[in-house]
Amino acid sequence: MAVQQIDLTKIKPYGDTMNDGMVQLSFTLPVPCGEEAKEAARRLALKMGLEEPSVVHAEDLGVGYTMFVLYGKCQHTVDYTAIEVPKVDVDVMDKYGVEDFIEENIGRDVVIVGACTGTDAHTVGIDAIMNMKGYAGHYGLERYKGIKAYNLGSQVPNEDFVAKAIELNADVLLVSQVVTQKDVHIPNLTQLVELLEAEGIRDKVVLVCGGPRINHELAKELGYDAGFGSGSYAEDVASFAVQEMVKRKLV
Repeated sequence: MAVQQIDLTKIKPYGDTMNDGMVQLSFTLPVPCGEEAKEAARRLALKMGLEEPSVVHAEDLGVGYTMFVLYGKCQHTVDYTAIEVPKVDVDVMDKYGVEDFIEENIGRDVVIVGACTGTDAHTVGIDAIMNMKGYAGHYGLERYKGIKAYNLGSQVPNEDFVAKAIELNADVLLVSQVVTQKDVHIPNLTQLVELLEAEGIRDKVVLVCGGPRINHELAKELGYDAGFGSGSYAEDVASFAVQEMVKRKLV
């Protein structure tokens, strides 16, 4: 069986056969569930540019709302070869590599303070990075030799976070933002940078943020040293943090 050559300059969604453009999407409309609602969803998909859209599932959410699942064919393509995405440029070490790096290049314990700041009550991200058990077999920073990790938990006001960082003489600050409705994470992350600058310690710490809607480009725009999205683990964050400390002579 011959292997089909893929033109990376013109990639499109793949469903049943290569380049068929098949996609699945879901959304909610503020209309009661029924045939009229399904037709409204289908017409909306047509306006989105999907060909042959079909509603395969409609679920009544109550009080006049319906959630839909649709299939359709996308005719657009993307030139994959022309894509350049800002990424954290660092050699990722495993836990033992990070520990050796600290011993050889820093020579003291690295103090890392992390929290979900603002109104964010979701600790799953910061816990995965910091807690001893970590996540998916990747140990958290509390288990690393040469790192003193302080997890302040959730809904920590930026003012309290900065005060604790000063009290502990932190080297690295980690901020997790899971709740991002209406982009609430943007002003919260921005305020933290402003507070650090007002205290005169922004340049004395490595500042990192992370979350499902965080990427490195956004983090840099907001004044952070790095941003980590979904799929990042403790070793990714630790590798960047300790190498950044050495690079900026914060040891």
